[in-house]
Amino acid sequence: MKCFRLFAVVCALLVSGVAWSQDKVVYHISETDSQALAGLRSVRNHLDTDPTAKIVVVAIGNGVDFLMEGAKDKNGSDFAGPVSALLGRGVRFEVCEITLKLRDLQREKFILDAEYTPSGVVRLTKLQLQGYAYIRP
Repeated sequence: MKCFRLFAVVCALLVSGVAWSQDKVVYHISETDSQALAGLRSVRNHLDTDPTAKIVVVAIGNGVDFLMEGAKDKNGSDFAGPVSALLGRGVRFEVCEITLKLRDLQREKFILDAEYTPSGVVRLTKLQLQGYAYIRP
Protein backbone atom coordinates (compact mmCIF):
# COMPACT_ATOMS: atom_id res chain seq x y z
CA MET A 1 0.00 0.00 0.00
CA LYS A 2 2.85 2.43 0.81
CA CYS A 3 4.45 1.78 -2.58
CA PHE A 4 1.17 2.56 -4.31
CA ARG A 5 0.82 5.86 -2.42
CA LEU A 6 4.38 6.86 -3.27
CA PHE A 7 3.77 5.96 -6.91
CA ALA A 8 0.55 8.02 -6.92
CA VAL A 9 2.32 11.04 -5.43
CA VAL A 10 5.17 10.85 -7.95
CA CYS A 11 2.68 10.54 -10.83
CA ALA A 12 0.70 13.52 -9.54
CA LEU A 13 3.87 15.62 -9.32
CA LEU A 14 4.92 14.65 -12.82
CA VAL A 15 1.50 15.43 -14.27
CA SER A 16 1.36 18.81 -12.50
CA GLY A 17 4.83 19.67 -13.71
CA VAL A 18 6.14 20.34 -10.20
CA ALA A 19 8.86 17.70 -10.28
CA TRP A 20 11.72 17.83 -12.75
CA SER A 21 10.50 20.89 -14.61
CA GLN A 22 11.72 24.38 -15.27
CA ASP A 23 11.68 26.92 -12.47
CA LYS A 24 8.56 29.06 -12.37
CA VAL A 25 8.84 32.26 -10.37
CA VAL A 26 6.60 35.25 -9.72
CA TYR A 27 8.20 38.50 -8.59
CA HIS A 28 5.87 40.85 -6.68
CA ILE A 29 6.55 44.59 -7.04
CA SER A 30 4.41 46.92 -4.92
CA GLU A 31 6.75 49.94 -4.64
CA THR A 32 8.64 51.35 -7.60
CA ASP A 33 11.08 53.45 -5.57
CA SER A 34 12.21 50.72 -3.21
CA GLN A 35 11.68 47.52 -5.21
CA ALA A 36 11.62 47.92 -8.98
CA LEU A 37 15.31 48.37 -9.74
CA ALA A 38 16.36 45.63 -7.30
CA GLY A 39 13.62 43.40 -8.69
CA LEU A 40 14.75 43.89 -12.28
CA ARG A 41 18.33 43.10 -11.29
CA SER A 42 17.19 39.97 -9.45
CA VAL A 43 15.21 38.80 -12.47
CA ARG A 44 18.22 39.42 -14.73
CA ASN A 45 20.51 37.52 -12.35
CA HIS A 46 17.96 34.73 -12.09
CA LEU A 47 17.89 34.31 -15.87
CA ASP A 48 21.67 34.60 -16.13
CA THR A 49 21.91 31.62 -13.79
CA ASP A 50 18.89 29.71 -15.11
CA PRO A 51 17.96 30.87 -18.63
CA THR A 52 15.07 28.39 -18.80
CA ALA A 53 13.20 29.87 -15.82
CA LYS A 54 9.67 31.03 -16.50
CA ILE A 55 9.26 34.42 -14.80
CA VAL A 56 6.26 36.68 -14.30
CA VAL A 57 6.52 40.10 -12.65
CA VAL A 58 3.25 41.25 -11.08
CA ALA A 59 3.05 44.97 -10.28
CA ILE A 60 0.44 46.44 -7.93
CA GLY A 61 -0.06 49.76 -6.15
CA ASN A 62 2.85 52.16 -6.56
CA GLY A 63 4.79 49.27 -8.06
CA VAL A 64 3.14 49.80 -11.44
CA ASP A 65 4.94 53.11 -12.00
CA PHE A 66 8.13 51.56 -13.40
CA LEU A 67 6.10 50.12 -16.28
CA MET A 68 4.81 53.52 -17.37
CA GLU A 69 6.20 55.13 -20.53
CA GLY A 70 9.19 57.34 -19.67
CA ALA A 71 9.54 56.03 -16.10
CA LYS A 72 12.94 56.63 -14.52
CA ASP A 73 14.63 55.15 -11.47
CA LYS A 74 15.91 57.27 -8.56
CA ASN A 75 19.20 57.79 -10.45
CA GLY A 76 17.40 59.21 -13.48
CA SER A 77 17.91 56.14 -15.69
CA ASP A 78 15.03 54.86 -17.80
CA PHE A 79 13.38 51.63 -16.71
CA ALA A 80 12.62 50.95 -20.38
CA GLY A 81 16.03 49.45 -21.17
CA PRO A 82 16.12 46.80 -18.44
CA VAL A 83 12.42 46.00 -18.90
CA SER A 84 12.85 45.63 -22.67
CA ALA A 85 15.87 43.36 -22.20
CA LEU A 86 13.89 41.11 -19.86
CA LEU A 87 10.89 41.06 -22.19
CA GLY A 88 13.29 39.80 -24.85
CA ARG A 89 14.21 36.95 -22.52
CA GLY A 90 10.59 35.89 -22.07
CA VAL A 91 9.68 37.68 -18.85
CA ARG A 92 6.05 38.74 -18.56
CA PHE A 93 5.12 42.00 -16.84
CA GLU A 94 1.56 42.20 -15.51
CA VAL A 95 -0.17 45.32 -14.17
CA CYS A 96 -3.03 45.17 -11.67
CA GLU A 97 -6.23 46.63 -13.11
CA ILE A 98 -7.58 47.42 -9.65
CA THR A 99 -4.57 49.71 -9.20
CA LEU A 100 -5.36 51.39 -12.52
CA LYS A 101 -8.91 52.06 -11.40
CA LEU A 102 -7.99 53.26 -7.90
CA ARG A 103 -5.25 55.57 -9.19
CA ASP A 104 -7.19 56.66 -12.28
CA LEU A 105 -4.41 55.48 -14.63
CA GLN A 106 -4.96 54.67 -18.30
CA ARG A 107 -3.46 51.69 -20.12
CA GLU A 108 -2.10 54.06 -22.76
CA LYS A 109 0.39 55.39 -20.20
CA PHE A 110 2.12 52.01 -19.91
CA ILE A 111 4.70 50.31 -22.10
CA LEU A 112 3.16 48.45 -25.02
CA ASP A 113 4.29 45.04 -23.84
CA ALA A 114 2.68 45.31 -20.40
CA GLU A 115 -0.05 42.80 -19.77
CA TYR A 116 -2.98 43.35 -17.43
CA THR A 117 -4.57 41.24 -14.75
CA PRO A 118 -7.90 42.01 -13.04
CA SER A 119 -6.34 41.72 -9.56
CA GLY A 120 -2.63 41.58 -8.82
CA VAL A 121 -3.17 39.89 -5.46
CA VAL A 122 -5.42 37.23 -6.96
CA ARG A 123 -2.88 36.69 -9.76
CA LEU A 124 -0.06 36.25 -7.23
CA THR A 125 -2.15 33.67 -5.39
CA LYS A 126 -3.12 31.75 -8.52
CA LEU A 127 0.46 31.62 -9.78
CA GLN A 128 1.63 30.23 -6.44
CA LEU A 129 -1.09 27.59 -6.59
CA GLN A 130 0.22 26.70 -10.06
CA GLY A 131 3.66 26.01 -8.57
CA TYR A 132 5.33 29.40 -8.99
CA ALA A 133 7.81 30.36 -6.31
CA TYR A 134 7.07 33.77 -4.78
CA ILE A 135 9.74 36.45 -4.50
CA ARG A 136 9.29 39.97 -3.21
CA PRO A 137 12.50 41.95 -3.69
